[in-house]
Amino acid sequence: MTGIVAVDPLLSILSETIAVAEGSERGDLVAQLEAVAGRVRDPRRRIVVCGLGNQGRSQFVNALINLDICPVADDTTTTVTTVLAFGETARAELVVAGAQDGEVTRLAVPVEEIGAVGARSPHAQGRAVLRLEVEVPNRLLADGIVVVDTPALGAHGGSGVAGVLGAVPTADAVLVLTDASTELTDPEVEFLRQVRELCPAVAVLLTKIDLYPHWRQVFEANRNHLSRAGIDVPMLPVSSVLRTHALRLQDEQLGRESGFGEVFGFLRDHVVARDQAAVRRAVALDINSATEHLALALGSELVALRDPERGAAAVRELQSARTAAEQLHRKTSVWQQTLGDGITDLVGDVDHDLRNRLRNISRTAEDWIDEHDPGRHWERMEEWLTGTVGTAVGDNLLWTRTRAVRLAEQVSTHFTELGAVDLPDVRETLDGDASRAGSCTLSDLEPDLGLGHKLLVGVRGSYGGVVMAGLVGTLAGLSLVNPLSLGAGLLLGSKAFRDDKQARLAKRRADAKLAVRRYLDDVAFHTAKETKDRLHRIHRLLRDHFTAIAERTLRSLDESLRAAQEAATLESTARANRTALLERRLHAVADLRRRAATLAPAQPPAALPPPA
Repeated sequence: MTGIVAVDPLLSILSETIAVAEGSERGDLVAQLEAVAGRVRDPRRRIVVCGLGNQGRSQFVNALINLDICPVADDTTTTVTTVLAFGETARAELVVAGAQDGEVTRLAVPVEEIGAVGARSPHAQGRAVLRLEVEVPNRLLADGIVVVDTPALGAHGGSGVAGVLGAVPTADAVLVLTDASTELTDPEVEFLRQVRELCPAVAVLLTKIDLYPHWRQVFEANRNHLSRAGIDVPMLPVSSVLRTHALRLQDEQLGRESGFGEVFGFLRDHVVARDQAAVRRAVALDINSATEHLALALGSELVALRDPERGAAAVRELQSARTAAEQLHRKTSVWQQTLGDGITDLVGDVDHDLRNRLRNISRTAEDWIDEHDPGRHWERMEEWLTGTVGTAVGDNLLWTRTRAVRLAEQVSTHFTELGAVDLPDVRETLDGDASRAGSCTLSDLEPDLGLGHKLLVGVRGSYGGVVMAGLVGTLAGLSLVNPLSLGAGLLLGSKAFRDDKQARLAKRRADAKLAVRRYLDDVAFHTAKETKDRLHRIHRLLRDHFTAIAERTLRSLDESLRAAQEAATLESTARANRTALLERRLHAVADLRRRAATLAPAQPPAALPPPA
């Protein structure tokens, strides 16, 4: 698969625009365009692979990149997020939590030992493991592909749904794997719904089709499940084993039967092509915005040079626009107060939403515990609880995104004097480390007592009955052990056994409720911290974005006003030379705008006032 965007034309037009901005001494526009050029030069695309346990994720990753790098076994092998990227030499680093909050530490790990790296790896030195980053020389990875192999959803000791969703917002594509043995489960469908809202390119891969002859029936059933849930994503049948054999034997027929051709087609059409269009659109928008700012100053000065009367009118217009922009810039407290209040409300609302979801889960869990013996069904409880909590945390994340976009729209209303303004993409700010919340585990309950202990409880209870009834019987001339004393012992022994059974059941239920509360408290504690960090990132993004808009607009108007005023004082010879220079620059700017328009239909993000 060819994954590199044809960036040369984009970089060429960006370089020319940067040169014009430098010639006009607009360092702010140069910085903005350089940031866009940096994104164009970086062709990497993150492909996140996820799914339930034993669905063949690691084997799929190995077959995808044609490299035996991820451990494959019948039990759960991947317990930490593994990021595979290109490197000239093979090396691995374990990223762990630093000494201070928010810091990370990178620890070198031998490549041959990455299969043994887990959430409690000795390489981590007792610190929380965030992810494992591996660089290997590989042709597919050299094309800019970054593959992220995530832990199994709901696996014991894994990051769970919350941890996987933390990696989705910055992903260019998400591949959700489910094997052909069974149909999609409700937790998988719910997870797909959340992923679809966080990432525009999602596909369901039906794995292990070589093992199950009935995979076509499962394929159709899964399509019906997704259709009923309103989830419109492509579903592709694949076989990692056939792919591996095809590469080893150089067999094209096996390669086609493996289904990996459709996977690469999906990545080409839904990731590479979409990314190319997005890059072109971003370049077109930024060039259009920059040239509009440049044309404002050049055009205002040129009008003043050609026609002093029209120049005077342009100066008055610019002064009025500058006053409005300056007033907005000086009164940053107005929109910043809206932003600050919005973030404060958002922190409280998001926290309340999460705690309300967890409280409802706690109530449902306690009701179930009151009706069942948790000791017999504790594994089912753990599976249900971790899945439900993961869904709740994911929905809370989606709600955060919706509210953040709404807040950005609310703040943008303060910039109506400047025309329509673009809104920042808050999706990348949702990325974060949710592994701590996802790795919270449910405490184990005391196991059910064995037959020997139950007999001991019955014998201990029956002893008193045998003795008491036997003593009474001796008054009637009976022996100490007689049918009456044995019956009394059996009766009291049965009662003691039942009482002990009820007491232990009550204790197991109390312990189970306490374990559920502790688990939910741990999830709430870690998730609340990650949510606050996420909202701080959103706050900084919106603040910097709208501050930059206000500053660029004010500077453009200042430059235009100064140039128009200085043009009136130039002598005739200097006026003619300056007019020729401005005409050449304006011609270059107009040419850049025409070329940008051919990249993608672009709407100017900010409608500045015309020069005259």
